Amino acid sequence: MFNGILNVRKEKGFTSHDVVAKLRGILHQKKIGHTGTLDPAAEGVLPVCLGSATKLVEFLTDRSKTYRAVLLLGVETDSQDMTGTVLRTQEVCCSEEELRAAAQSFVGGYNQIPPMYSAKKQGGKKLVDLARQGITVERPAHRVDISDIRLEEIALPRAVMTVNCGKGTYIRTLCHDIGEKLGCGGAMEALLRTRVGSFRLEDAYTLSELEVAMQAGEIEDKIVSIEDCLGLYPARKALPEADAKLKNGNTVAETVIENGTDENGTLVRLYLSDGSFVGLFQKRGRQYWAEKMFLERGDA
Repeated sequence: MFNGILNVRKEKGFTSHDVVAKLRGILHQKKIGHTGTLDPAAEGVLPVCLGSATKLVEFLTDRSKTYRAVLLLGVETDSQDMTGTVLRTQEVCCSEEELRAAAQSFVGGYNQIPPMYSAKKQGGKKLVDLARQGITVERPAHRVDISDIRLEEIALPRAVMTVNCGKGTYIRTLCHDIGEKLGCGGAMEALLRTRVGSFRLEDAYTLSELEVAMQAGEIEDKIVSIEDCLGLYPARKALPEADAKLKNGNTVAETVIENGTDENGTLVRLYLSDGSFVGLFQKRGRQYWAEKMFLERGDA
C-alpha cells in the first residue's frame, strides 16, 4: 500500500470523488481521500492522501489556497457560475477603477453566504441536494479570509483575477458579491486552483500521467512523503526512555524530549530516539500529547 500525498491536477469534467475513484483503480488500493472539493467545471491542484496519509486530510484542508478565476460581469446565475441557469442580465457600466476598488473591498475577509449549489450541509442535508429540488433556504454567513486579490487582466465585462484565500472561501460567491457591489451582477466563468499550501500547479500530475507512472513502476517518485508534507512543523527527537510510550501514542513529559521547550499549543513532529517518525504531537503544559500517529505497530 502506498502512503503519502499525490499532487493531482484535476481536469474539467471530473468531480473530486471521480479523481479518488480513478486513483483507486490506478493504484489498486482503497484507502485514498481528497483534501477539498473542486467543482466539476473547475480544474487545478487537488492533493490526494494515500494510506496512512489520509490522517492528514484535516491539516491539508486548512492550508491557504490560490485561485485564478474569470469574472463575468452583467450576469447572475442560480449557481453563481456559468454552469447554472441565468437568472438575469444587466448592462455593465462600471469603469476599470471601480471594478478594482470593488474587488479590493473584499481583501482582509468578509462574512460570506455559501451558495445553494454547494456541498455544504445544513440540517443534515447538502445544500446542492435542496437546490436541485428547487428549495432555497436561509444560510448563515461565515467569515472567510482573503489575503489578496490581483486583477491580472480586464476586458469588460470580463476580468481575470488571482485570489489568495483561506479555508471555506467560495470563489464563485466572491464573483457574485463583487458583481452585486458594482450593481450589475457577476458570475464565475472559469476557475483554476494553482496552489494548496505548498502544493503547486507546476508540480501537479494528471490522472493519465499517474497511470503511466504506475505502469512504469515510477509512481513512488510522484508521491510526497508524510514527513515532507508536515515540514512546516518543527522536528523534535525523544530520549530512549520515551520510546516505549511514544510507540503507543502516550503522553510524554517535556523532559524526555530534546529541545522540549516549545510554547504551549505548538504542534511538532516527534521522532523516536532512533530517528523513526512517530507523528504530530502538541505541547500542552509540560507534556506532549499525540494529535496524529503515523508510526504503525511493528514499524519500530
